Amino acid sequence: MIRVLLADDEAMVRAGVRAILDSGREAEVVAEAGDGHEAVELARAHRPDVALLDVRMPRLDGLAAAEEIVRTVPGTAVAVLTTFSERAYVARALAGGATGFLLKSGDPYELLAGVRAVAGGAAFLSPKVARYVIEGLGGADGGGRLAREAEARARAEALSPRERVVLGLVGAGLSNPEIAARLHLVEGTVKAYVSAVLDRLGVRNRVQAAIVAYEAGLVDR
Repeated sequence: MIRVLLADDEAMVRAGVRAILDSGREAEVVAEAGDGHEAVELARAHRPDVALLDVRMPRLDGLAAAEEIVRTVPGTAVAVLTTFSERAYVARALAGGATGFLLKSGDPYELLAGVRAVAGGAAFLSPKVARYVIEGLGGADGGGRLAREAEARARAEALSPRERVVLGLVGAGLSNPEIAARLHLVEGTVKAYVSAVLDRLGVRNRVQAAIVAYEAGLVDR
């Protein structure tokens, strides 16, 4: 069972999200917070598998709370669940270490799939957010995109052949168990490969690695 911390300043929203998670029978809400500061405290106390955070909350917003949870509760994956999909929010959330960005306007299946994915060590973005991320986190100009793609290819070429394969599978959204099954490896070996890839690319999380994979042409768009 996936243990979830749910943070939103609206009790009715929390009740709705809890109902969706309960319906999937894969996750349970172990704690609820009404603001970002409380979310950080509860994450430290309960050590959930996933912290699901709204963006706009009193005392401490969800983006700042996400950064603090990533920094102080490393075993907890962070996903943002919000009505807001502005690029600044997406960029800050992903730069701060969140591995999921979900929209409240999305299908309930997206919520269930997103929680399952980030709990398993993968990344999950709502389709609208994914399209934006794939375009390069800002600036759709052809010249800028070509420069980013050239840089990504150079970074990927510095990896070993096996690491490039792993990077491509991370970019495709596969979790460590899924990559292990695909490559006929034990999960611990895959985890070591992923850690090495993140380190050699100089990125903080799987979402940022996935962006490199897309721009390097390792994932079909």
